[in-house]
Amino acid sequence: MAAAGVVSGKVIYEQEGVYIHSSCGKANDQDNLISGILRVLEKEAEVIVDWRPLDDTLDSSSILYAGKDSSSVVEWTQAPKERAHRGSEHQTSYEAEWDMVNTVSFKKKPHTNGDAPSHRNGKSKWSFLFSLADLKSIKQSKEGMGWSYLVFCLKDDVVLPALHFHQGDSKLLIESLEKYAVLSESSQDNRTLLVNCQNKSLSQSFENLLDEPAYGLIQKIKKDPYTATMVGFSKVTNYIFDSLRGSDPSTHQRPPSEMADFLSDAIPGLKINQQEEPGFEVITRIDLGERPVVHRREPVSLEEWTKSVDSEGRLLNVESMKQRIFRGGLSHSLRKQAWKFLLGYFPWDSTKEERTQLQKQKTDEYFRMKLQWKSVSEEQEKRNSRLRDYRSLIEKDVNRTDRTNKFYEGQDNPGLILLHDILMTYCMYDFDLGYIQGMSDLLSPLLYVMENEVDAFWCFASYMDQMHQNFEEQMQGMKTQLIQLSTLLRLLDSGFCSYLESQDSGYLYFCFRWLLIRFKREFSFLDILRLWEVMWTELPCKNFHLLLCCAILESEKQQIMEKHYGFNEILKHINELSMKIDVEDILCKAEAISLQMAQCKELPQAVCEILGLQNSDITTPDSDTGEDENVGTTCPSSAFSSNTLPMLAAREAKEDSSTQTLASPNACRLTPA
Repeated sequence: MAAAGVVSGKVIYEQEGVYIHSSCGKANDQDNLISGILRVLEKEAEVIVDWRPLDDTLDSSSILYAGKDSSSVVEWTQAPKERAHRGSEHQTSYEAEWDMVNTVSFKKKPHTNGDAPSHRNGKSKWSFLFSLADLKSIKQSKEGMGWSYLVFCLKDDVVLPALHFHQGDSKLLIESLEKYAVLSESSQDNRTLLVNCQNKSLSQSFENLLDEPAYGLIQKIKKDPYTATMVGFSKVTNYIFDSLRGSDPSTHQRPPSEMADFLSDAIPGLKINQQEEPGFEVITRIDLGERPVVHRREPVSLEEWTKSVDSEGRLLNVESMKQRIFRGGLSHSLRKQAWKFLLGYFPWDSTKEERTQLQKQKTDEYFRMKLQWKSVSEEQEKRNSRLRDYRSLIEKDVNRTDRTNKFYEGQDNPGLILLHDILMTYCMYDFDLGYIQGMSDLLSPLLYVMENEVDAFWCFASYMDQMHQNFEEQMQGMKTQLIQLSTLLRLLDSGFCSYLESQDSGYLYFCFRWLLIRFKREFSFLDILRLWEVMWTELPCKNFHLLLCCAILESEKQQIMEKHYGFNEILKHINELSMKIDVEDILCKAEAISLQMAQCKELPQAVCEILGLQNSDITTPDSDTGEDENVGTTCPSSAFSSNTLPMLAAREAKEDSSTQTLASPNACRLTPA
């Protein structure tokens, strides 16, 4: 966005006689007053606030960017030496905030008192403009303080100099901004207005409620899934409906499926529970049979692991060990060793000597990649915007990842440094993907367990091979998983699915965070270690994590339906489950669901494909005797052959006429021959 010259666009508000007081001299000291013109403009669906001095002679050499996306621009020639000579008796309530501007820069280092920016005729000048989407709050002057003033605070915590309205009309500015944003009084300071942008349209309102600093939900989902899902859901309150429905309670009705349609647009290609859609399999209701009861076992101990290793360090019975890990997890002392196998860093059939050689090779490879970004000079990085962006995102995420864990708490923590370095090195390993917010959540437990930079990196790289599609720009992995989850949930409980659809929640977007980072934010740190190692066994079936979702939703179904939760309440309820879910209970329920489906003789083709049951056996331990047992279930391909389709059609006439829609990207509609 150009800073020099007058910004073009539709003028919404314009006011002359808006002053900046460049120092704390007397109000009638004209050398300390900068008269300017303030405008609010609408340009290309963006609202811009622009203030510049009436005699605007600033050059572009003193531009200070106040936002990562450079959408907020500050032109600045304030001399720090002037501030150093101000007496404390002259300080005003906004002067400290003004000084903060000089410490924030995106493309330039902050000026110091010994390095004053240029200024002309000994007089300080300001000019700034910013997008309304970047505005965090507005601080107003107290009543009875003479002319009114406003202080704008941007979302990256840049605080602009106070604007004094010598000719009044500051309230007109507030009224103009209220056409494009919701301004609400802060509970901590009645002089501060909090800004929540909305364009009086469904998409913009929903965007700002999911993620306050968002520039657009579609862009956020593609570029910043971490903020849009992890941070966003914590902001869901009753204000959602106030914004979507309007302020008049009598108008609190939304067109049917409005939210589902919007979210389908937000994730292109996502279609969930849409009846009569091409690519959806319509079948009759199926009796899954009785669900077995399963129990968890004790974690695998280091002693038990050692006994299963031969003299060369090779595991003797890999499948049996995976079964034990699936049913009980690992003791913590064993995780550092066993996770390397579970994640594919070490081959299961490797000897101790082979693993030692592999580690040496991987250590060399890691530090070669690390040196690539470490050796980039400041001048080089100025010409590499992608690397700058990766570094900026990583630094922000590292500073807020698991900081309550002792391994990462405090300032200058060695764990934080390693977290940063591993993520930066991953950008060299997979430069096409680079770093996407949320990846730090996947790395943190790995580094905690490994306590080694190189081992943590290669385990993380292996884990990202599994999770890669979740973070790709097209988010194909997320689309597929949401569709598959809907398929499984409808088979298990079509009534609950119908209820969710009636509340515009059939798209299951509230499970997005679960899937994106594998429940990392839903369970305690220690519980997530147990959950992940169980999932890494890839037992008892493919996509077991989707059955975990079903188990959690099944546990919450009664409360959601009995209390008649609507769209907002469902989101809020699911969000508040975080850290309240019993990991062992959910693992038992999910395993029981897998056994129930495996024993069903008429499992739909779509479900067979999702769980990987077709032409393969599902192997699970016996839950009662404690002995391992193979429960083989092959999805009956003859169930949907041309010879049996008339039988299915005849059965439909006898059973409940209601049908289920089972979504599958590869399924086709089946009709009786």
